[in-house]
Parts: sequence; C-alpha cells; structure tokens
Amino acid sequence: QVQLVESGGGLVQAGGSLTLTCAGSGYSFGHYAMGWFRQTPGEGDEFVAGINWNGSSTYYADFVKGRFTISRDNAKNKMYLQMNSLRPEDTAVYTCNAPWDSDAKPRVVGFWGQGTQVTVST
Repeated sequence: QVQLVESGGGLVQAGGSLTLTCAGSGYSFGHYAMGWFRQTPGEGDEFVAGINWNGSSTYYADFVKGRFTISRDNAKNKMYLQMNSLRPEDTAVYTCNAPWDSDAKPRVVGFWGQGTQVTVST
C-alpha cells in the first residue's frame, strides 16, 4: 500500500536549520508531484511547498520563500524540505502529500504521511 513517512523534525533555536525527509513507497514515486504542508494546534493544513514530478518546477508559500527549499531524489524515492532561518512561527507538524494537486484543498486529494514535529524556540 502507499506509504509516506516523514522524518527529520525536532527542536531547534530560532535562526537554525532543519532538513525534513519524506520517503514514499507503494506507488510510482517519480510520476507525481508532491507537496509539504504544516499544521498548528487549532489550525488546518497550510501549504508550504510543492514540487513537480521531476523536480524542475517548485512552488512556495510566501512566508517561506527565500528560507525553505524543496527538492526530490526519484532514484531514492525521497523528497526533502531544507528549512533555514527558522522562526518560532514555523513551529508545526509538517506532513508530505502525494500526489499534490495545487488546485485541491488539503486532505482531499492523494495520500498523506503522519507528520513530523518541528519546534522552533526563541
């Protein structure tokens, strides 16, 4: 069955960096666009970044532009989110999604991982 497993979350000080990984299995990983979303307590899923099937096109929410970088390695069935200059407001559970549809509301389309917690302290 399809599985998406996130890793790499943790506690980091403001200004620090983390790299999240999403490992996919059970489907043709390299055929589909993928996305990263985040969720904070009491809030719904918020789009963070998306990437097309071969990594040639990337998309970012305004609040992460210039700080986060999304990438993928189809040979390893993995997608990444490099997060730099982290801020306390970036604290959330980060979840990967495939296939990612930029026109769809979160959790309506595709498969979702369980998420990894990122906590940014002041």
